[in-house]
Amino acid sequence: MEGPKAVGMVEGGAAAPLLAGREEEGRLRGGGAGATSVQTLGNVVVSIVGTGVLGLPYAFRTAGWVAGSLGVAAAGCATLYCMLLLVDCRDKLEEEESEETCHGHYTYGDLGEKCFGTIGRCLTEILIVVSQAGGSVAYLIFIGQNLHSVFSQLMSPAAFIFAILLPVQIALSFIRSLSSLSPFSIFADVCNVLAMAIVIKEDLQLFDHPFVNRNAFNGLWAIPFTFGVAVFCFEGFSMTLALESSMAERRKFCWVLSQAVVGIIIVYACFGVCGYLAYGEATKDIITLNLPNSWSSAAVKVGLCIALVFTFPVMMHPIHEIVEARFQSSGCFQKLSHKVRGAEWLGLHTSRIVMVTILSVVASFIPAFGSFISFVGSTVCALLSFVLPTLFHLSIVGSSMSLWQRCLDYGFLLFGLGFAGYGFVTALFPH
Repeated sequence: MEGPKAVGMVEGGAAAPLLAGREEEGRLRGGGAGATSVQTLGNVVVSIVGTGVLGLPYAFRTAGWVAGSLGVAAAGCATLYCMLLLVDCRDKLEEEESEETCHGHYTYGDLGEKCFGTIGRCLTEILIVVSQAGGSVAYLIFIGQNLHSVFSQLMSPAAFIFAILLPVQIALSFIRSLSSLSPFSIFADVCNVLAMAIVIKEDLQLFDHPFVNRNAFNGLWAIPFTFGVAVFCFEGFSMTLALESSMAERRKFCWVLSQAVVGIIIVYACFGVCGYLAYGEATKDIITLNLPNSWSSAAVKVGLCIALVFTFPVMMHPIHEIVEARFQSSGCFQKLSHKVRGAEWLGLHTSRIVMVTILSVVASFIPAFGSFISFVGSTVCALLSFVLPTLFHLSIVGSSMSLWQRCLDYGFLLFGLGFAGYGFVTALFPH
């Protein structure tokens, strides 16, 4: 994540969590040897695929199975193009610098500062924090609703968040070394795969006449909702430059990234179609809530929730990193830290408790997982995915670009601004 010169991190689909800062950079680099193409392919998949994928069947129900598939493909291709713009920006900057003055490894925030100064860095950091907070809230909603589906007689989803998740997350927020939590990220990915496998198994069992009473296209107004969910599921922008710099053969990164995104598009589209065809209009905004009350389904739900509980601090780490950096740079905080023993430790950990509590309160008031991730995807993620990369590319590479390349960039820029504006307007004035 963007703290001062830290490596970025965003959850795709609110992407799957990875380690942040210098710890993440060292892990990605594999001790300095550089990652192979296969390792980088795996890192790209992990940085993009997250719990948002389990909301795709509901998006396909909203738009129709053909419109949903086209929306996922469009979001994936647009995301890939804008990711490559960031790599092009960094390559251009490295070409312009001599070996003596070479910056080294540019981050998303560095590009913002290079293009628009301190304001550019601050804007980039704010968008990443808000996007990361949106992914964290989605985690809490997901955990609360899935626990409620298994233990429905005990308490409501909001009660699960406050009675169980909040105290545990406050305790886990005191852990500063994320390497101890990294195995849970892998466990969460395994549970995600198991959940998808069980859903597909149930889908196949329910298939009789799969396309009967299943709409291919539900009208134009349903497309933005689905596209917003898809953009949320593909969000992983802040990891792009870290992943590219981690490769031993960086010239192969664009090809590896393209392979990963195309593969993810196919998996997303197939999963969304299968989920919608199986459950039709009964498809819920979290597809695991459609699963039968069997021990295998309950085990996957609980396992996924436990894994996400321990990866939630990884999601929160970039937020804590930026908030604490702002605290430590303020004059009042520095004076208080020098005058009062233990004030710095108390202040920083209090900020962590406050941030976790705020997000828990927000999560408890959000009634629908699908609508929420669509809102985050169509607003903050759209700005991060389409607006900032094109702005940076036009600023850094614009003078050497052909007319059609500039037109393409401006097209993505205007689309991102329009889509984000539409997302904010529909949230303020719903249909």
